[in-house]
Order: sequence, then C-alpha cells, then structure tokens
Amino acid sequence: MTEPNLETIFRDCTLCEAHCGVAVTVDRAANRVVDIRGDKDDPLSRGYICPKATGLAALSEDPDRLMHPVMKVDGSFVEITWEEAFTTIGERFGAIREKHGADAIATYLGNPNAHDFASNLSMPTLLRALGTKWRFSATSVDQLPKMFANQLLFGSAGSFAIPDIDHTDFFLVLGGNPLVSNGSIMTAPDMRGRLRRLRERGGQLVVVDPRRSETAAVADQHIPIRPGSDPLLLLAMVHVLFAEELTAPGRLAEFTDGIEELRELAAPFSPQAVEAHTGIAAETTCGLARRFAGAEKAACYGRIGICTQEFGTLASWLVDALNLLTGNLDRPGGVLFPRPAHAPAGPSRRKKKMPYARWRSRVRGLPEFGGELPVAALAEEIDHRGEQRVRALLTVAGNPVCSTPNAARLDRALGSLEFMVS
Repeated sequence: MTEPNLETIFRDCTLCEAHCGVAVTVDRAANRVVDIRGDKDDPLSRGYICPKATGLAALSEDPDRLMHPVMKVDGSFVEITWEEAFTTIGERFGAIREKHGADAIATYLGNPNAHDFASNLSMPTLLRALGTKWRFSATSVDQLPKMFANQLLFGSAGSFAIPDIDHTDFFLVLGGNPLVSNGSIMTAPDMRGRLRRLRERGGQLVVVDPRRSETAAVADQHIPIRPGSDPLLLLAMVHVLFAEELTAPGRLAEFTDGIEELRELAAPFSPQAVEAHTGIAAETTCGLARRFAGAEKAACYGRIGICTQEFGTLASWLVDALNLLTGNLDRPGGVLFPRPAHAPAGPSRRKKKMPYARWRSRVRGLPEFGGELPVAALAEEIDHRGEQRVRALLTVAGNPVCSTPNAARLDRALGSLEFMVS
C-alpha cells in the first residue's frame, strides 16, 4: 500500500560526470527525503548508483547547509537577505577593482561547476564581467595535463577521446580506477558490469598502477609501476611498436603529422633502457606492447594518476599517440570522440592560436592555459608584498583550502584578503 504523502521523483545525481539516474522518494508532508535508489529505466546507468548518490539525502538534511546568504560581522556569520548580499558583493568588488584594477580580484571554480548546466551557462558571463585574468580552478590539480595534450594533438582542450569500453577487446588503464570513479572522463556507470561483459566476449583488462586498486584487483593483469614513470613505459611501448614494425595507423596516417619524429624520439627509450626507472621488466613491457598492437580493438585510457606528476602532459599525450599508432584512435572498440548535443567535442577544424602563456602569474611567472593559472600559485598571489596582488576572492562550488596544494599557506593567505565571497 502506497503512503499518501510519499512521492517518487526521477532525477540524476550531479556529484560526478556519470550523472546516474536516481529515483528519489520524498515525504511531502515532512519535506524529507525518505529513500534514494537507482533508476532502472535510465538509459545510461540502468539502475546503477554508487554510495555518493545515496548520500544525497544526508547532504539535503545537513545542519550546516545554508538556506540563506550569511555575512561575517564581528567574527560571526549573520543571516542577510539576497538583496543585501548582491548589493554588498557589487559594491565591494567594484570598489576594489576601481582602486586596484580587475586583476586585484581572483576567482576559484570548484569541480561541481563542470557538472552543472546553470554554472556552465552563467560562469563565463560572470568571469567576463569581473574582467580578471587571475582565474583558478580545480582543473589544474586534476586533468589539466590531459586537456593540454588534447589542445596539442587535436586543437581543442575539450577533445577527449573516450574508450569504447563496451566494444573493445583490450582495455589498458594507467593511473585510473574506473570501478570506483565510474570511468571519470569516460562517463560509464556500472563499470563492474561493463568489465564483466568485456571478459564474456573474450577481452582483457590490464591495469598499470603503483597501487593494487579496486580495478587492479579484478584485472587480468596488474602491472605495478614506480610513481611518475608512466611516460617512460609509454615511450618504451612506442619504441617496441616501431622496432618490431607493429604500427598500423591506417587512415589516420593520411592527416597525421609527426609520426616519423615520434619514431626518433622513442628510439633511445627501449624497454631495457627504462626498466630500472619504471620497475617493470623489459619482457613485460615488450609483451604489453605486442598484445596491445595485436588486439583487434584496443583502448588505452589514462586518468588522474598520469596527470598529477611532473611529466603529466607527456604521459597524457603518449596515451593517445599509442592509440593512434595502432589505429585505435577514432574507431569503434578503440577510443572515440563523443558527439554531445550542446557542442562539438571532436578535433577542431579551425586553426586557432594556442591558448597558452598569454599571461603569467606575478610571483613565479607560471603560464596560463585556457584562461586560467595553476591554483598552486593562488596563495603566493594573495600574500605577495606589493601593490600588484590579489585582494579579493570569489569561490564558486569549491573548497581550495581542502583540495589544493600548500593548504596551510592558503588558509593563512585567505585571512589577509580585503573581501571574499564563497
């Protein structure tokens, strides 16, 4: 028997890019979430949800959740109206910009902005209105090297080539844990089911990771690697492809520049030359390269583990170089460019100037990319002595003190700001 006050509402979980469908049961009389389950009719997630989705109820009822704007007065937060909030923000930001210039204001955007249509529509307008070049986000402690590699390879930072997990025969994962993340940047809920079906059709899963992650534990082969040496392994695999004449780019060769240059670059990096650095035996590297090249359909996928290291851009670039050399780029069963409804995601056909190093941070001269600076520079740009420094900060859906480098210094620096809005 159905409770008269209960209603089931169908939505999607917005806590990550997978956007799994959820069926939310609410008690209208008590204004309370009673239950959250996966929506079995969702065409993408098919009823699968991870623990984050079930935690949405606690998020809704969290006693620290803000229902109204608050402002700090004499060290304590007091509730104010929306009109007071917007008026104060406009006046304070306006005064600081008038006196010290637009670059005295900095912005920080957290990861949830990428998963929210309203943020995607409104943030560009807000950033243009502020006029500051001192923009920071969670991107620079996450997948920025991959986006930089996309720009170099395909002419667009957003041109992600996504593994066709449902049709590949050989799935090579470096620095990723898709059983936990639902395949971040791959957007594939129910990864356990997808990997099971990979095996059922005779495919293989190989995970390269320093840690025996949840995905590595169920893989056909787990290859431990010394942290930060992923580019050496990938270069050694490329070396084997050229040395043993296993390259087969097919139609990609017609419009790809630099294949012979890559052969020369990889020549010194034989499996024997890098094994002491990677911790991976030369015969293991050779075997991995041969199996990847020999698979009818193969996909190499690298995630945050290959990004958050000294040579993250090189590692990210080599992932797609490996896919390209074996003819697995832009093909079913390999890696594919998705076609979303709202914007093209494939390689850009227009010749555009590389959006890199058009300006630099004041303290260390770090280059911007895609309109933002590395967030590792935020603290020093605030506590830098001198007229040209950050005096005000706007954060949107982000908590940089908990999620960016040198948190203690940033925490201290935030206390010296003239004005801050979160």
